[in-house]
Formats: sequence, structure tokens, C-alpha cells
Amino acid sequence: MRLVMMGTGSFAEPTFAALLNSSHEVVGVFTQPDRQSGKERGSTRQAKLGVKEMAQDRSIPVFQPDRVTTPEAIAQLKSLRPDLLVVAAYGQILSNDVLASAAQGGINVHASLLPKYRGAAPINWAIYHGEKHSGVTIIRMSVRLDAGDMLAQESVYVPSDETAGELELRLAPLGAKLAIDVIDRIARGEAIQGVKQDSSQVTKAPKLTKEHGLIDWTRTAEQVCNQVRAMQPWPTAYTFLHREAQVPLRVIIHRAHEFPVRYDSDSPPGKLFTDAQFPESLFVTAGLIDTEERSVVEVAELQPAGKRRMSAADFLRGHPVMPGARMGRA
Repeated sequence: MRLVMMGTGSFAEPTFAALLNSSHEVVGVFTQPDRQSGKERGSTRQAKLGVKEMAQDRSIPVFQPDRVTTPEAIAQLKSLRPDLLVVAAYGQILSNDVLASAAQGGINVHASLLPKYRGAAPINWAIYHGEKHSGVTIIRMSVRLDAGDMLAQESVYVPSDETAGELELRLAPLGAKLAIDVIDRIARGEAIQGVKQDSSQVTKAPKLTKEHGLIDWTRTAEQVCNQVRAMQPWPTAYTFLHREAQVPLRVIIHRAHEFPVRYDSDSPPGKLFTDAQFPESLFVTAGLIDTEERSVVEVAELQPAGKRRMSAADFLRGHPVMPGARMGRA
């Protein structure tokens, strides 16, 4: 089959590599325009331009339109005469005209157990909400966002300490394997019976912004730790350290764990404290788990503004916890 790959970043790379090593012909690649880090990057990481470089190494034509729905971009697609579009974390919504450019339409490699977590950041939001299982779904593409019939799906268990970046590294090759299986079946002319998504189970996974990283310490310790994991490697979870007579200090929280003790509910959320039994540990009170006790977060690694990433022990040597110290909004 003549395939056009449409994808960007680390999640797309294993699928593209699998297509290159398959019996099918990749006749073109559409990927996002070259961008720098920060606000422009959004939830689709393209730090190394891997898909583009992979295509150039094989002398495969690369197209990087700002909008793939323009007449010019659609004309480029049609000129490739594709049988199928293969989409993985492309970062653009495809129109009917785009899908019609390929004889067999398109399939999408989506990093969630659809219909849950439709959108640009499914891995992050699954971890944010504390899901114990995630996975990959291959869908036949439609103009509605991630709403097509499901052609294949596989689930994986999510450990309680796994970050979004780590889970992506596991799901990406799984998506490649499922995609090749579906493409091979289409090429053989098999009538694949897709499964319609249950609309009552749909949840959203919108594109991440830096603001999604701001920690609300009134949430439970488990929820705060899930947020820290979900925001790795971007945009990262952050808070502000408040100390008497000092300007609030922005702090990135890189690693945190729910600590197996409870704290007096009269203490406000966000209060910093240490414990003589754990002299190198930094604790923060979080939200109520019932009417009497607060949950507690143990901050394992953090990064004060302008400083390097460090352990809690190193941080405490330079920033001892003083009475009234707390974490919270600026």
C-alpha cells in the first residue's frame, strides 16, 4: 500500500519506523512546522524533529504546512496518490477533503483507551485522573475528534510512580505494532469490523498549557502526586514557596509521593514541615481525605527558580523550613 505518515514527536516515531520497515511504501510525510520550545510547542513535543529527519534519511518527501486543510496542502496530498493516511500525534484536525485524498481514508494511532481521553494530551490526563490502566486504540478517522470506529485496542497497567513521559515511551511501540497489524489486514482486503465508541463514556484530554502545572494543595496528596507525574516532562508541576518577609519563590516539583501518615485537619493545606524521624525529607500538607485528617505529600525532587534540580535534602540545607512556611499560589 502507498502510505502517507502524518505525525510529530516521540510518540509518532515508532509508528513511522514500523512503516519504513514494513512491506508497504511510505510516499510522503506530513509533520508540524519546525518550532522552538515553550508556548509554541504545546503538548506535541518536537524537540529533535525526529520524524522529519527519519524521512529525509530515506529521501521521502516531507511537508510541513501550518494547516493541512488548505487547498495547497490538500493538493500536495493528492499528488502522492496515497492509499491510506497513518496519523499519530500529528496535532492537526483533518477535514473531509484531507481524508478523501487517500483511497482508504485514514487511521489514527491514539494513546488512550477510547472513548476515554479524546484530545491532544490523552496520556497526561489519564495519569492526572489516577487511571490504573491506559493503552492505545487504532481508529478509522472521521472529522470528529478521535470519534471514529475502533479497529484495535490494547491495554497496559500504569504503576503509581510512572510519569507521562515514561508511559509514552511504553505506549509508542505498542501503537506501532497495532497500526501495522491493522494496515496489513486492510492491505489483504479483510473486512475489518470497527467497534463504535460509547458516547456516554467519552472524556476529554485537552492540549496542555503551563497553567495546568500549577498545584492546588487543597486537593488530596494522591491527586497532587498524580498531577506531578502527569505534567512530566512538560509543562512540569509547580508551586510557590511563601516565607515570612520574602518574595514568593517559584518551585518546580519533579517528584513527589503520598506519605503514609495523616496530619491534623486544623492545619491549612500547603503547610511545610519536617519530621525528626526523616530529617532529609520535606513534607507538605494537602487536602482532606475525610473530615478529620489531611493527606501529606513528600516532595522528593524539586527545582527552585534559577537553580538546578535537587533532592529534598539538598533543598533543605539551603532553605530550612521556618514557622509559617507554606506552598501555594503566587
